Amino acid sequence: MVNKLAGRQWINNQDNDIINSKVKKVPAIIDNICQRCGQSVIYQLPTGHKYCHSCIGLGRVSENNFLCRMSRVGDAVKNKNHVLTWKGDLTDRQAKVSADLLHALQNNQDHLVHAVTGAGKTEMLFKAVEYFLQQGKYVALATPRLDVVNELYPRMCRAFANTKIGKYHGKMAQDPDNEPFIICTTHQLLKYYQAFDLIIIDEVDAFPYVNNPMLYYGAKNAIKPTGQTFYLTATPSKDMLTKVKNGEMGYSLLQQRFHGGLLAVPEEYLFWRKYISGESLHPFLIKVLNEIINSGKPLLVFVPRIAELGLYQIILQKKYSQLVIASVHSSDKNRQQKVEQFRNREISILLTTTILERGVTFPGVQVIVIAADDAIYTTAGLVQIAGRVGRAATDQVGRVIFCYHHYTKALKEAKKQIVEMNHATMSFM
Repeated sequence: MVNKLAGRQWINNQDNDIINSKVKKVPAIIDNICQRCGQSVIYQLPTGHKYCHSCIGLGRVSENNFLCRMSRVGDAVKNKNHVLTWKGDLTDRQAKVSADLLHALQNNQDHLVHAVTGAGKTEMLFKAVEYFLQQGKYVALATPRLDVVNELYPRMCRAFANTKIGKYHGKMAQDPDNEPFIICTTHQLLKYYQAFDLIIIDEVDAFPYVNNPMLYYGAKNAIKPTGQTFYLTATPSKDMLTKVKNGEMGYSLLQQRFHGGLLAVPEEYLFWRKYISGESLHPFLIKVLNEIINSGKPLLVFVPRIAELGLYQIILQKKYSQLVIASVHSSDKNRQQKVEQFRNREISILLTTTILERGVTFPGVQVIVIAADDAIYTTAGLVQIAGRVGRAATDQVGRVIFCYHHYTKALKEAKKQIVEMNHATMSFM
């Protein structure tokens, strides 16, 4: 069990409280700062001890605790068994990004991959991951959303069939096994300390990772002092682009989808009346729904609030009783099952919140965003939502419908970015 905890950190009152020469104990809270998540500690227990509220979801850290940290010591042992078993081919532009990442590894440099949705970012990682694994080094692929973890894990298992790969997120229980390669949510990185030679942050601009000091701290803490970080996104922040400009990290830009097709440009519709009146949908919304349903393609409907999902589902199911209609949100216990059912066409219409705005692929999917002017929809989020459409080489076109009452800056900028990326793609044709 001891070796399986290498690279991990845990609270000393948990069941796996193992102490040996490789384990270092540090006070869990020093000068009112939590040593696991880096956040200020202000709350008190009835005993008077302060505890960290920020990372309490991973187990309570208080002043009378220690963090046990097991280092990964010794030189890396090369292992040529970590062979890439993926037999696909990269496009010329994908191959260029793949080469950029290998160059970054060999020169110990952080790197940003700025690629449109559907560019094939996962496949571009394969050679870099293989290179580091064969060097006997440790790799983590972290993403903010557990749905993306569930999507990436089987793909990586197929690509590295001879490699033990760990999968970790908050909705599953799995004992640590010192895997050389893990796929996890960014929250899970808080359980590691100086564990990885390479951390890849996918969808770096996504909630809850973006602008989250705790998760930034966790990612920084989980990497070895000599380690590197790769960042992947279709919509990089200004801060990240500034770091690129200042030479703090390398940069690769890919403005074309792997199949060479264009991004779906949103159709934007102004609604003067409510989307729902009584128990009826707006007539124009019904018109659009009928068009998509008659096409026989699956439909993903985004709604800004969890509380609204039930009403939309009831109204849609009443009107389209011949179809299987479901809703899904972050607290849904059947979340993973419903996503798979939708992917397998067992569900015709899936109502969702922003949890499915990125990192998931549904062949042939069409998209409607209700209340796209809601503050919850950022420019990056709207670009990502539109990017769910047309991802397959065999189905490159589709419809994205943005419904709104007020035309927002986020709507304007999202469409502008998509159109600009398409113009860049057409210049290569």
